[in-house]
Parts: sequence; structure tokens; C-alpha cells
Amino acid sequence: MATMNRSGTVAECVRALALQTRPPDRVIVADNVSSDNTVEVLENLIGLPFPLTVHRMQTNRGNAGGVEEAMAMAFAEGADAVWILDDDSWPRTESLEKLLGGDWSPTVVRHAIQVCPGTSRLTWPLPVRAGPDRWKLIWSTAEIPVGEYLQTRASWTGALISREIFDHVGPINGELFIRGEDEEYPWRIEQAGYSFEAAVGAIMDHPGPQNMIHWKFLGRSLFLERDLADSKLYYKVRNMVWLKRQQAGNIEAALMALAYLGGISLLDGPRRIPLLWSSIRHAFQGQLGAMKP
Repeated sequence: MATMNRSGTVAECVRALALQTRPPDRVIVADNVSSDNTVEVLENLIGLPFPLTVHRMQTNRGNAGGVEEAMAMAFAEGADAVWILDDDSWPRTESLEKLLGGDWSPTVVRHAIQVCPGTSRLTWPLPVRAGPDRWKLIWSTAEIPVGEYLQTRASWTGALISREIFDHVGPINGELFIRGEDEEYPWRIEQAGYSFEAAVGAIMDHPGPQNMIHWKFLGRSLFLERDLADSKLYYKVRNMVWLKRQQAGNIEAALMALAYLGGISLLDGPRRIPLLWSSIRHAFQGQLGAMKP
């Protein structure tokens, strides 16, 4: 996982890993040049059932860059698989044991189910298999079909990525910074012929957006959030339009850009248009990395 200036949050995540019925063999946290006491808090955690490495990043590369470097370290040191977390995702005690249970295959990305703490609502709607060529979005734990494992479309936070998949697909694109690697890397995994499944008993508490809106425009299905911080909105739109361009070309990317312009302008008003235009322009220029001041 990666973190920045959230010492209490990331320490809580590490403690949740320490309480696993099957603890991980090692934990690596990439610190994105925190200016608070995050590194000190992590390095002073004691009584952990695993070695904890705090990888001090040279520059802030966001979640994508931090996880890119942490994954590379883990596989360079001989890991068979890595478990991708956010610093505010807290797996319940049997999560890793459930992920590794049954006939675990390194050719399948098995992942936890993310739940918004204190609710039955899923952190993000989850696409599940509903037929030979059909997927259904489920929004709550009550909608999860019966069974130990559930075929899904994609996942990132809470996903167990094997060495075989990493060697085939390569590292994540750290230049996406935030709000992009969770879409781009699973897409590449799927394109490489691998599949995804949720371990129904592996539950992870992970706060999600409180004001998410599922909006359809010009045939595009978008998940929008009201009053998103400028930086988060910039990365979300830039990265999603850039990714659509990689997947389907300029016309599809332009239609997605129009959908974002229309949807966010309706939600937040025209004040966001200059920022949206900047993010869309950078997407078509291939200008990734950190947002420029």
C-alpha cells in the first residue's frame, strides 16, 4: 500500500493485517514524502507477526507510483503474490485466509469484497457474472449471490496479484498518480487473458464516497461525485479519458470527455469547466504524472 500524511489511518490498517488469522509474510508501505509523523509511527509499531518495511519515496508519486514501487520491491524479494490495499482499507480477521483458501490459482485475481464501514453498502458497485455474456452491478452485501467464490469483472483494492500475472502484465502505470491505476491495471490483466473472482468470506472495511451518482449520458455510464476536490476531479477525468483513448481510440475518448463535461457541469455548475478542459486536454496529449500547479 501507499500512504501520505495519514499516520493513524495507515497504522490502523497495519494492525488489521497483524490480526489476520493468516498474517501476510511481509508488509511494505510506500510513504509519499509525508510531512507528519507517518514514518515514525509506522517504524515504531511493535509486536507485529511480520516484517514491516517503510519505503521512503523520493518524491510524491501518488497511490499509483507508491504501489508501483512497493510491488516491485515485493516481487524482487521473492513474493509469490502481493495483496493490494489502500491505507484506509481494513481487512477483517479472516480475509487473507479466505483469499488463499480452496484451490487458489495464480492465473485468477482473487479479491476481497469492500464494504463501507457500519453499513451493508459496498464501497463501490461490483460487477458480477449474471449470464454467459452478461454482467450485473450489485450495490450491497444483500445482493451477493450464494457461494464461496464469485466471478467478477475486475478489482484492484483488496486484490491478490500473483507473480505469474505480474511477470506477464508488467508493473502498474505509476504515472497515473491517483484515480486511474484501479481501472487501467485490471483492464490490462483482463486483456492478457486472466480472470477475477471475489472470495465471499473475505470482507474489507473501506470507506467509499457518500454522494456517488450513477449517470448515463451519450451511451456512457459514469460514476460521479458532487463537489470533488479539484485535484481528485482532475486525475479522475484525465485518467479515464486517457484510458478510454488507449482502449477504443479518439472518438470514444471524445464522447467520454463530453459525458464528463455534461455530467459534472450539471452537478457542480460551470465553474468546473476550465479544470475539466485542462484534464481532457492533458489526456489527449498523453500528459500524465502529477498535476501541474
